[in-house]
Amino acid sequence: MLKTALTFGETELPADPFAAFQIWLGEAERSELNDPNAMALATVDADGLPDVRTVLLKGVDPGGFVFYTNFESRKGQELLGQPKAALCFHWKSLRRQVRVRGHVETVSAEEADAYYRTRARISRLGAWASQQSRPLASRAELEQRVAEFDARFPGEDIPRPPHWSGFRVVPVQIEFWQDGAFRLHDSYRFVKDEFGQWVATRLNP
Repeated sequence: MLKTALTFGETELPADPFAAFQIWLGEAERSELNDPNAMALATVDADGLPDVRTVLLKGVDPGGFVFYTNFESRKGQELLGQPKAALCFHWKSLRRQVRVRGHVETVSAEEADAYYRTRARISRLGAWASQQSRPLASRAELEQRVAEFDARFPGEDIPRPPHWSGFRVVPVQIEFWQDGAFRLHDSYRFVKDEFGQWVATRLNP
């Protein structure tokens, strides 16, 4: 078990997984062409069949990793029914990966409201108009619903839909992976010890 800095070739990361993640995310924001906050989100349905899709990270702190969605969507229903998830960040330009496994909780209404207000107006209207994951007859039908909500909410004060909010993945494991020459990669897995402190173990590539 390691409680000191993590070594990746000639570089080091702090032995706190959230501090380490923030460093790698910051470097990805400077190197990735599109969506450095993109992450694969894995869930399971009521039958235990796994499902995965890409979503955007919208917040991270020692409490976990936050994203927002329509709770009536497939992923929303799966997470409400089975509140466990896995995440995977892959930064191709940096040849790095971070994997997260954990329990899922909903964010507070205040937190969801605060984020919702930062979204572009058309995105807030879209949260009302889109019946996410359900069949859609045509693009025109979606655009018509957006127009209807545009007329319903003519100003900037568009309330957050009751079915739209956020999830927080509270990790039980966080794993950092850096590509190495000849597949001799550097990899560490963080888990909490009996005192609730994160401890890293180096893994074989």
